[in-house]
Amino acid sequence: MHQLKQAVEYIESLAEEQQWEKIATLLTGYHFTDLADIVESLPRELHEPVFDLIDEKIKPDVLAELEGRASVDVLKSLTNAELAEIVEEMDRDDAADILGELSEARSEKVLNLMEAEDSEEVRELMKYDEESAGGIMTPEVLTIHDDLTIDQALAVIQEFDDDEPFYYAYVVDAANKLIGWIGLWELVKVRDRTRIVNEIAHTDVVYVKTDADQEEVARLMVKYDHAALPVVDADGRLVGRITMDDVMDVMEEEASEDIFRLAGSDDTELYNETPLQACRARLPWLLITLVAGFVTSSILRRFMNDLAQVLALSFFVPIVLAMGGNTGIQSSTLIIRSLALGTLEGKGITKLLSREIAAGAIMGVFCGVIIGIWADFLIRSSPDISEFYSPVFLAFTVGLALLSAMTFAAVFGAFVPIVLNKVRIDPAVASGPFVTASNDILALLIYYAVAVGLIALYKSLSPV
Repeated sequence: MHQLKQAVEYIESLAEEQQWEKIATLLTGYHFTDLADIVESLPRELHEPVFDLIDEKIKPDVLAELEGRASVDVLKSLTNAELAEIVEEMDRDDAADILGELSEARSEKVLNLMEAEDSEEVRELMKYDEESAGGIMTPEVLTIHDDLTIDQALAVIQEFDDDEPFYYAYVVDAANKLIGWIGLWELVKVRDRTRIVNEIAHTDVVYVKTDADQEEVARLMVKYDHAALPVVDADGRLVGRITMDDVMDVMEEEASEDIFRLAGSDDTELYNETPLQACRARLPWLLITLVAGFVTSSILRRFMNDLAQVLALSFFVPIVLAMGGNTGIQSSTLIIRSLALGTLEGKGITKLLSREIAAGAIMGVFCGVIIGIWADFLIRSSPDISEFYSPVFLAFTVGLALLSAMTFAAVFGAFVPIVLNKVRIDPAVASGPFVTASNDILALLIYYAVAVGLIALYKSLSPV
């Protein structure tokens, strides 16, 4: 990484001196992924000229790796004919991703300039949702018909024209329906080359359908430890495969997306270059928090009116809100992680919710006792505050309110992501500002209800 930083600084200095030939010579010594990092790290005005100096043979690979502003700038700088020529040399899934970033009109023009066969394959991929199995798969897949002999199957493999390495051959029937798989090493080791492929193929094939969510694809690949997964259409016909490098990109993308949502933002922050753009990404979530603040301030105003004679209880409102919010975030984060790993199914949800209720109650008791002791000390040290109510009673009120708020927050924080997941909304939105704002309102209502209820009970039991 340090070497790349030095390379970027050196390229900038050469560009200032218009030493473009030296830059071109320097670029020839780097891997295409490093070249993409270099272009992305350069100032905007150098994105296009430096990319233009990259060897034509690896431009497709570099363009496929580019992200953010650098990708946008380079794509804008290329003519449709230049882009068509580059895209034709890409893997089909990468080509579909690149063209998917363009306007519909421009992507259609580029597709029309491509070879008919290449264009048709890319068009097919662009029909799928970009976050589905169909959207991240590549149509280049090694297939062997089930009625071939081992000798014939090996001949098919030898004639297969693709630069990317394969580890599995997928066995299909006459209708191209997936019926099994076989490792290439297994195929080579068979001594009797007259045996039929169907006799040695594994029929316990793990596959995904084209409409499967990319997160589900990642879970399956990690679970079964496969280097690739076959993709089938609604009729079970083999249409492509998803490789581990595709899944690694998905995992990085999903993790980045969830981290931003935890903070109440989105991944467009990575490409924002002005304060106004940053505000556009963050402000909607902050406005939700602001509206929640309006609600809590209204509740607190009413709370103060009802408890004007017990001003001491207002001292502990910030603690109750903070503890309820943190407890909710802990629970929601745990559930979101479990949903991402696919470990919440059936009875697992009930079990986890029960555990969160118990954990919230235990933590609430522990923290409630501590805040009760502190409240007793604080109130006793202010005689004018405790004139009408027993310090022990007020301390008990604060402790019970915190116990109730934390128990509810644990359940609420766990329940919301599960509900959102059921209605097919990304549960990551349940974290951060959403849970915090909701917990503030609900924790204050709980504190209000407990305090008012106990004070009414205290008055009714106190001698007149």
